[in-house]
Amino acid sequence: MRSEENRNAFETLLENLGTSAATGAAGIMSSGIPGHAAPAATFEVPLEMLSACHFRIAQQCATLRRLVPHLADHGADQAARSAAASVMRYFDTSAKHHHADEEQDLFPALLESMAGSDPVCLREITQGLAAEHRELEALWHRVRLVLEQVVEGHSVTLESEDVEALAGLYERHIQREEDELLPMAARLLGDDALERIGRAMRERRGIELPK
Repeated sequence: MRSEENRNAFETLLENLGTSAATGAAGIMSSGIPGHAAPAATFEVPLEMLSACHFRIAQQCATLRRLVPHLADHGADQAARSAAASVMRYFDTSAKHHHADEEQDLFPALLESMAGSDPVCLREITQGLAAEHRELEALWHRVRLVLEQVVEGHSVTLESEDVEALAGLYERHIQREEDELLPMAARLLGDDALERIGRAMRERRGIELPK
C-alpha cells in the first residue's frame, strides 16, 4: 500500500512539476534574440544555447517551488528524493557551467568588441551580473544542504523563504540577461567571436567537436 501511495505521489508530482515549469518559465522568458532565428539550441549558436539554459534553470526553480509543499505533505518519499537529486545534479553541473560560460567567455568577448571606446555601461552590466552569480551560488548552497538530506531519505523542511530567494533572484537575473545582455551580444559579436564562445562552451563540458 505504501509503495502504491509513493508511486501515485511521484506521478502527481512529476505532472505538477511539468505544468509549473512550463507556465513559470514562460512568464520570464523573452520571445527570442533580435536578429537571430530560433533553431534547436546547439554550441554552434551559443547565444541561443545560453537562452535555452535560462529556460532549464527556470524549470529547476519550478521544481524547487513544488518540492516545498510536497515535502511538507509526503516527507522524503520517492518523488521528493528523485526531484531533489535531479535539481542537485543540474545546479551542480549545468548551472555552474552556465555561469562560467558568461563570465569567462561571453563577458570578455563583449568587452573586447568595445575596444577603443569606453564601455562603462557594458562593464557595469557584466560586473553586476557576475556579482549576482556569486549571490545565486550562495543561495543555492543553502538550499542544497537541505536537498542532500532529502536525497538521503530524511524528512526535513525545505523553507519556502530560501527557495523563493533563489528562484526570485534567478527570475530577475534571467530577465535582465534576456532583455539586455543577449540582445546586446547579438548586435556586437561577429561570427568569429560567437564561434570561439561556442567552442569554449563545448570544451568546458568535455564535448568533442563533430567529425
